[in-house]
Amino acid sequence: MLGTAWDYQDHPREFVSKLEELEARGILVCNPPTVVRWNAEKRYLRELERRGAAIVPTLWLDDAGHDDVAAAMDRFGSDRVVVKRQVGAGGLGQHSFSRDDMPAQDWRMGRPCMVQPFLPSVVEEGEYTFLFIDGEFSHGVLKRAAEGEYRIQSLYGGYETDFTPSQADLAGAEAIVAALPFDDLLYCRIDMARLPTGELAVMEAEAIEPYLYPEQGPGLGARLAKAIRARL
Repeated sequence: MLGTAWDYQDHPREFVSKLEELEARGILVCNPPTVVRWNAEKRYLRELERRGAAIVPTLWLDDAGHDDVAAAMDRFGSDRVVVKRQVGAGGLGQHSFSRDDMPAQDWRMGRPCMVQPFLPSVVEEGEYTFLFIDGEFSHGVLKRAAEGEYRIQSLYGGYETDFTPSQADLAGAEAIVAALPFDDLLYCRIDMARLPTGELAVMEAEAIEPYLYPEQGPGLGARLAKAIRARL
């Protein structure tokens, strides 16, 4: 199982290569290297969108500068946008700009990135996480940002609480799992946020990072053990 994935975003090729070496030795890797390779770059969201998933409107760029940020605001009709790494995790290297707080004229992201309109619901409502083990829903988590912050990761003061999804919201997360081009996932974490339309959109379909919020899912251990045993 992937237990030390915390810097894979900075060394994606080396990370996948190590997993492939294990697999070549006959070691079962969960989740498999093919899944990790696909999931490491956020462009997988485009494939999910083609398969019918609702995603946050996104501008995909090989790099971004001041003019790109301004153009994205015009394109989305938004006064605030978020610029993220295409290969990233934990909100690291992420930027938020507004009409009143633009990047410097010479600012560059310096890597392939994605620009999205800022969703007020992330601050007002939080980000929803749905945990799946062997394709079955395990438990839900509501992630909230600290006062004055928009990033929900604990690194920035974010915190998590238990969350029991409505049938409609759970169905939305299950539809994302069904849209994934793999059927052999030991675990998967679907992170979603609410669009202005009221629909939940997938922010990430995380099949690499192994943190599965056991504090909010007391039955996780038994479910995971059962799924692992079935693979042995």
